Amino acid sequence: MSDHRAAIAEYWDAAASTFDDEPDHGLRVERTRAAWTRLLRAWVPSGPVDVLDVGCGTGSLSLVLAEAGHRVTGVDLAPRMVERAGEKLSAAGLSGRFLVGDAAVPPTGGEAFDVVLSRHLVWTLPDPEAALREWANRLRPGGRLVLVEGRWRESGRSGVPYVAGAQSLPWNGGVGADDLAAVVRPLAAVVRIEPLSGDADLWGGPVTDERYALIAQV
Repeated sequence: MSDHRAAIAEYWDAAASTFDDEPDHGLRVERTRAAWTRLLRAWVPSGPVDVLDVGCGTGSLSLVLAEAGHRVTGVDLAPRMVERAGEKLSAAGLSGRFLVGDAAVPPTGGEAFDVVLSRHLVWTLPDPEAALREWANRLRPGGRLVLVEGRWRESGRSGVPYVAGAQSLPWNGGVGADDLAAVVRPLAAVVRIEPLSGDADLWGGPVTDERYALIAQV
């Protein structure tokens, strides 16, 4: 693992123990969990289908998808995040596969998926455009790319600077919907944007920055 990737893994490993304290990370409040469940049901085809959750973190969205009967594979660079994701599904009596690896190039070999899901990840990637192409190539014909993104007030954990060199990341601090759509459109037959900033239940309270979902069909 390169020094930069090792630093990223260390950063998110350190965040794993408190990651779920954020309302939209842990989904511990019922109305927040219900809001994300409603959206995932709208974005992910009725199934079961195969979903690749890239940058899965502690697996909260993977859990919601598994509860809906989908076959979930989660990938994250941080081993402690992956460990917590596996524990979360096991505690619920559900199965899921969680792999330690680079979300930009998921370690799933030649497997194909019906949906690739990413939330709050692309701003951390050194080459997000290459990652988007990689994810699109992992989809079966007619598959969906679901990206929950935005332009954040803060990047990373509150009060903890992100890894050295983050200021040089192409989308450090997030990416606006128009810019992301411009990159995804050549990869997809249909692209739509769904604004999310106005739904306080998703975030555990009101937000003032740009948050949205991009749903693309290959």
